[in-house]
Amino acid sequence: MSRGEHHRIHAHDRLQRNRLRVAQEAARLMSEHGIRNFHHAKLKAAERLGIVDSQALPRNLEIEQALREHQRLFLGDSHPQLLRQRREAAVEAMTFLAPFEPRLVGAVLDGTADMHSAVCLHVYSDDAEDVVRFLREHGVPLEMQVRRLRYSRNEQPEYPVLLFAADTVPFDLTVLPRNALRQAPLDRTDDRPMRRAALPQVEMLLAENDADGGFEQRLRAALR
Repeated sequence: MSRGEHHRIHAHDRLQRNRLRVAQEAARLMSEHGIRNFHHAKLKAAERLGIVDSQALPRNLEIEQALREHQRLFLGDSHPQLLRQRREAAVEAMTFLAPFEPRLVGAVLDGTADMHSAVCLHVYSDDAEDVVRFLREHGVPLEMQVRRLRYSRNEQPEYPVLLFAADTVPFDLTVLPRNALRQAPLDRTDDRPMRRAALPQVEMLLAENDADGGFEQRLRAALR
């Protein structure tokens, strides 16, 4: 092996090790500090580790995998119960919001939810005020924001977001037009259509007691 080839192999190995270190630190920051933005987490992790090579920044999917491993190793006892609590809350909310055809999205669906995670729902109405009135008529105090979702590089519309809490569980509702049911926005982790689950699918997650997680993996694959 030539000296140049040896250096290239060594540099590649160092790069891969650094990518793993950044992914693991980003996962720790997301789990322990409630950081929800993958890009912010990886930049903060790289800064804390003193890694300045942009090639050592892991992809979002690598961070998600590291987050699952972190939860398995350090939250093995508490995480399943917390996740179940969030999914039970999602079922109750989706039943309540049935007129707006809710879909569960995000960490509660994909299984990476933690104590900081809101139950994220997409609800569908051609008039967002209908959802606001519905919640206020039922005595739900709201905070309103906007969120940009991405369908392509050039299509990134903004939608109303309604935030509230019920029994200490935070909820995050994005209100989309009804025709958005036909096409999911892109997921921030892998740029593929976002996984969405209707009420029967979430109930399946709760009803199935699959110790090895195989059912959940199959469901995630089916929702892609």
